[in-house]
Amino acid sequence: MKQSLIEKIARRYAVGIGEAESVKSGDIIMIRAAHVMTHDNTGAVIPKFRSIGAKKMANPRQPVFALDHNVQDKSEKNLEKYEKIEAFARMMGVDFYPAGRGIGHQIMCEEGYIFPGTMVVASDSHSNMYGGLGCLGTPIVRTDAAGIWATGKTWWQVPPITCVQLRGKLNPGVTGKDVIIVLAGYLNKDEVLNHAIEFTGEGVASLSIESRLAIANMTTEWGALAGVFPIDDVTIAWLKKQRAHLLQRGKSGVPSDDEWQADHPRLSAKRIAALSAEKLGADDDAEYFQTIHLDLSTIEPHISGPDTVKIAMPMSQAAPRDIRIDKAYLLSCVNSRVEDLAEAAAVLRGKKVADHVKFYLAAASSEVQQESESRGDWQILLDAGAIVLPPGCGPCIGMGQGLLEDGEIGISATNRNFKGRMGSRQAKAYLASPAVVAASALKGTICAPEAVSSFAVQFDLVKHEQTEGEKRETPILEGFPDFISGRVLFCPADNLNTDGIYAGKHTYNDDMSPADQASVVMENYDPEFRSLMKAGDILAGGFNFGTGSSREQAATALKYAGIQLVIAGSFSETYKRNAINNGFLPLEIPKFVEKLHSKFPPKKATINTETEINLDFRNSTLSSPWGKFTFAPVGTAAQELIITGGLENWIRKQL
Repeated sequence: MKQSLIEKIARRYAVGIGEAESVKSGDIIMIRAAHVMTHDNTGAVIPKFRSIGAKKMANPRQPVFALDHNVQDKSEKNLEKYEKIEAFARMMGVDFYPAGRGIGHQIMCEEGYIFPGTMVVASDSHSNMYGGLGCLGTPIVRTDAAGIWATGKTWWQVPPITCVQLRGKLNPGVTGKDVIIVLAGYLNKDEVLNHAIEFTGEGVASLSIESRLAIANMTTEWGALAGVFPIDDVTIAWLKKQRAHLLQRGKSGVPSDDEWQADHPRLSAKRIAALSAEKLGADDDAEYFQTIHLDLSTIEPHISGPDTVKIAMPMSQAAPRDIRIDKAYLLSCVNSRVEDLAEAAAVLRGKKVADHVKFYLAAASSEVQQESESRGDWQILLDAGAIVLPPGCGPCIGMGQGLLEDGEIGISATNRNFKGRMGSRQAKAYLASPAVVAASALKGTICAPEAVSSFAVQFDLVKHEQTEGEKRETPILEGFPDFISGRVLFCPADNLNTDGIYAGKHTYNDDMSPADQASVVMENYDPEFRSLMKAGDILAGGFNFGTGSSREQAATALKYAGIQLVIAGSFSETYKRNAINNGFLPLEIPKFVEKLHSKFPPKKATINTETEINLDFRNSTLSSPWGKFTFAPVGTAAQELIITGGLENWIRKQL
């Protein structure tokens, strides 16, 4: 079977499957990631780890702790939290990076934890960034992190994979940030929601690693679960340069002296040479869900917003509007590396930012700041009036100094501009490249460093007919049913959110028993739902089922009410993860949902179809009076989680 790069990497890190067994989109697999990174939320993962009965790390070399989110908070409470995390790291033998060392994602790249062709997870949504180095990086939730600490493993569903084919070359003054702003702003109808993105095409070779990291980082905002670039000569050259830097740096900043031998433990010459010789990549005829073609030469500098990444405006239109700004930000994991700071310094050399503008600066890491200082770029930014913040997240996530206040407008080289994200909900936030941020801070209104040419961005999207592929009979574990039958209860609404399934007023009531949860299920969506349903029903929903809040009760309440499983056209990825983590099965069968829509026009919030369907898990088929439908195999990894009643019980069983 021909495979994409993402499928090949996922196959390498899958455990418990046969040697000849392939991995494809839709499969739920158990993975043993090369590394798992947690940041300040390590403090929340520790009690989860202990509550499941774990006493030690399955592999102390697998986790990485990096404190980066609330680093400006010097309160006794926060310092005590940081001290407890550091003490736990020492006790468990885990690599630890203290507050001030930098943003975890940047540290993961600098210190060689991110290696092309590997799979690395983090309890943070911007772990997509690792794809800039040809590493399959994807987010997990805190329970997953605790499970990986304890067992080395967790589950993952291989997403649909979109190929983004880049052609042409960026014009001077255009950056990777502009590329991802264009993709998120022009393809803004959830075309890649919960997909993994695989970047290909001759245009990739012209992109620096810094640009690739920025694009991969913001595939998160585009709605994707991963964004992976190919492993090419540019990647290998970067690895060699970074290895030389680490060896020259010596033991300073390295977690443990005994890891240092004649070479670096993660970026060794031998490992890089083997990667170069392997030429790991997608097969020529790999199958993708869809292909997006983008001509890099037709992109000019853009801004994103305000308050959403789904609006992108070319600078040829934005600059004449003279949008006055109050604050400018050059910081974050997406755009505060050496190349970014150099671009901003080139704009501000010998100049001062506008009197009414506050310009905030933070390097992605202490290593970045040191190199920027040695190049002279850092001093140029200081002389221009930059207000320095410590290497870390800060204003990007609404923490610490420099937040937007009521009525203010900010332009930022960060990755998110959701309303209220960087401060007041009565403020407006735009995103842009470091050079545009610097030029805007200088003039006091949003502008580019130089006059820009106007282009019509050339792109197109081609959806591919999905082939059935090889027929695979799914092995069924003891305790998991071969078949499930049940009456279909149809809730036709798309984007049915978790507040509709389980009202927010109950979320933090810890006294709600399973029976209590069942008694209030769906009350915000349809008060008649409880009277229509009966135990043993199968719930069919629309598309993007379970969007919104991450409350896990939106899955458990349906389970406790007696619903056997949920079928939807698609699920919010967080909902799907919460459901499986609690032993409740979600199945994506879009063609069946489309058939239900054609048979039962949505006149009511809940429709009793008075029809029974049969699910055959060995052959991955749904049989109904309206035809037979296929679904992705429920593999043994997912079966095990359902049998044991969820992830925490599975972990206890492993221990």
